[in-house]
Amino acid sequence: MRFLRRSLTGVFLLAVTLVLLAWAGSLVRGAIVAKMNQEPRSFPQRERVLSVNFAMLDPQTIVPELTAFGELRSQRTLDLRSATGGIVEEVSDALVDGGTVIKGDLLLRIDAAVATAALDRVRADLQDAEAELRDAERAFVLAEDELTAARAQSALRDQALARAQDLAGRGVGTTAAVETAELASSSAQASVLTQRQSVASAQARIDQATTSLARQRINLSEAERDVSDTEVYAAFDGQLSNVTLSAGGRVSANESFAQLVDPTQLEVSFRVSTSQYARLLDERGQLVQAPVTVTLDVSGLNLAGTGKITRESASVASGQTGRLLFATLDTALGFRPGDFVTVRIDEPALENVALVPSTAIAADETVLLIGDDERLHVGQVSLLRRQGDNVIVSVGDYAGRAIVAERSPLLGAGIKVSPIMPEGQEIAVLEPEMLRLDPDRRAKLIAFVTDGRMPDDVKARILAQLEQDEVSSETVERLESRMGS
Repeated sequence: MRFLRRSLTGVFLLAVTLVLLAWAGSLVRGAIVAKMNQEPRSFPQRERVLSVNFAMLDPQTIVPELTAFGELRSQRTLDLRSATGGIVEEVSDALVDGGTVIKGDLLLRIDAAVATAALDRVRADLQDAEAELRDAERAFVLAEDELTAARAQSALRDQALARAQDLAGRGVGTTAAVETAELASSSAQASVLTQRQSVASAQARIDQATTSLARQRINLSEAERDVSDTEVYAAFDGQLSNVTLSAGGRVSANESFAQLVDPTQLEVSFRVSTSQYARLLDERGQLVQAPVTVTLDVSGLNLAGTGKITRESASVASGQTGRLLFATLDTALGFRPGDFVTVRIDEPALENVALVPSTAIAADETVLLIGDDERLHVGQVSLLRRQGDNVIVSVGDYAGRAIVAERSPLLGAGIKVSPIMPEGQEIAVLEPEMLRLDPDRRAKLIAFVTDGRMPDDVKARILAQLEQDEVSSETVERLESRMGS
């Protein structure tokens, strides 16, 4: 009996356990089915608002500044050369690198012994030429006197011939006497011809002596110049560089021993692109004499000078592009030839433009305008100039509007933003374009919003806008773009 009772108790407990397991399984299955059939919970979604910096499109007149790099050089640079060779006897104390000289200062003197001896010889030859000319002139005078006497003698002979012929005609004279008179007259004429040749020879001697004297005077001038060339003087005020000579050294003819530079008359040469060059032309195509500013950064201390553009290169060198321009400096304190400087050129002024950060404009020259309800709107502008980290754009119809100063991939049309406004400034928002919808179009938009998965407050706000007579074009475009997607 005890065994049977214990067996029945075990069977009863097993049955109760199975019933409890079945009941628990039924509860779990019911919970899973209920969970699967339950509608998904919807949490209210809040629109994301981004904070942005903004810039104002205030129309103004701006003078663009073109930046280039150039090299300074002196407009007056002279290579000092020795016109004659020899030993250097005397050198000026200023004949050193960086030495300052004044126009007319003696720089060096070369041994003039050879040049002086040559000058003395030329002077002696000049005296011989002058003596020869005087002798030729005296000989010419004597030749003319002899010619005069010969002509007088010939006239007498002609008279004697005439008398002899007259006597012979009257029967008093003889034929032999007439012939003798004729021979004497012919001899006198020959003497006149000889004296004329002597006068011509004397005149030729004078011409030769005059030519010789002129040559000797030329030689004298050259010899005197050779003597003067033994001394070299400064041609203008300036400073010396590349000095390679000292006292006691030997210099050869045409040897360069220094360079004289005028540091007060400087100009800068710089290269600009062809497009930049085109902006510096006037309506006639001539280069304008635009003002320039030259700066040199020296350990944080900027040396500055001003000037204006004066000319351009006649041709473009092989392998180069753009244009090479030259500007003369009016003030150049502290500058020296060879300095590599920054050149800033003032271009013609631009009107009705604005200066904004370069991060505010996209590659397609569009900006993000802050429009209705602080939402972004795309606007098209024209990029005119780049000025460092800023750009100059045309304002057009967006005068006084606010744009996003720093664009990012998160920003686009329709995005709501929170502008970070500097103190004392207000944003001029762009009023949206309003549309009057036909009933079918309005019904489609209302159905799309009603069936859409939007927060209830957003649905209510959009439906309230769609029930108005006129609806914002931005709202309509945004909803229709989502309907198409």
